[in-house]
Amino acid sequence: MFTIHLHNLKFFSFHGLHEEEKVLGKEYDVNADVTFEEYGLVNRLNQTIDYVKIYDIIKQRMNVPTHLLETVAQDLAQSIYKADSRITSIHISIKKLHPPIAAFEGSVGVSYKKDF
Repeated sequence: MFTIHLHNLKFFSFHGLHEEEKVLGKEYDVNADVTFEEYGLVNRLNQTIDYVKIYDIIKQRMNVPTHLLETVAQDLAQSIYKADSRITSIHISIKKLHPPIAAFEGSVGVSYKKDF
């Protein structure tokens, strides 16, 4: 098995329950680990998972404002899986940088792992 890693992907999106998040937006950091079965020596792109295709799926979904990051993570896992049936596992983590919490420094986020 192989795992393709897309880490520290930065997006400016409008996810959240609070009105200011919907208007002002926030920065997000997304990580995706996509595990798949390989069959023999991998020496051509069609024998692996195309990380450009995975990035495009993530980028498109991050542009859809959503109340909960949990929903975004589940949607991403399903969309990525639909892109390639060889996928056996997907792990998504999404961090909201600088959340609207008084006197808070750091990030908040969710992680979601789905086995297929």
